[in-house]
Amino acid sequence: MKLTIVTMAVCLVGSAALAGGVVPADVKFEESGAVTTSLSGMAGDAASGAEIMAAKSRGNCIACHEITALADTPFHGEIGPLLDGVGDRWNEEQLRGLVADAKMTFDSSLMPSFYKVSGFVRPGDGYTGKAAEGELAPLLSAQDIEDVVAFLMTLKDE
Repeated sequence: MKLTIVTMAVCLVGSAALAGGVVPADVKFEESGAVTTSLSGMAGDAASGAEIMAAKSRGNCIACHEITALADTPFHGEIGPLLDGVGDRWNEEQLRGLVADAKMTFDSSLMPSFYKVSGFVRPGDGYTGKAAEGELAPLLSAQDIEDVVAFLMTLKDE
């Protein structure tokens, strides 16, 4: 009985958090590509954002970008711009748009659309040679995007 009540409470809290979020298809991009509304309805956590950016199995941002604050993580790329000082060059709304779908700001960007679920081709299941069809899960969750943006906002020129 006690476990059931706890489980129900956790589900209700989780549902409330999701209710404040924006699903990928409903993200509103400004003409400039900025996204003015939090995707999760919650503030981002910069420490978690740093982990997401460095993790090869999640954001893997360092595969393309060099970030001095993540210098302990090996194999930074040079395809994308250096992210040092990005918190001074872009505001939170612009960064949210860039991380969610950089192609809304720079149509020729090579950056993956981290919060998009349709309108593109991604590889299918394990080397089948068949591209996945229909709507797919986004590469990052709404809260992951907010966490990455929170970390990027800490990257200021000194």
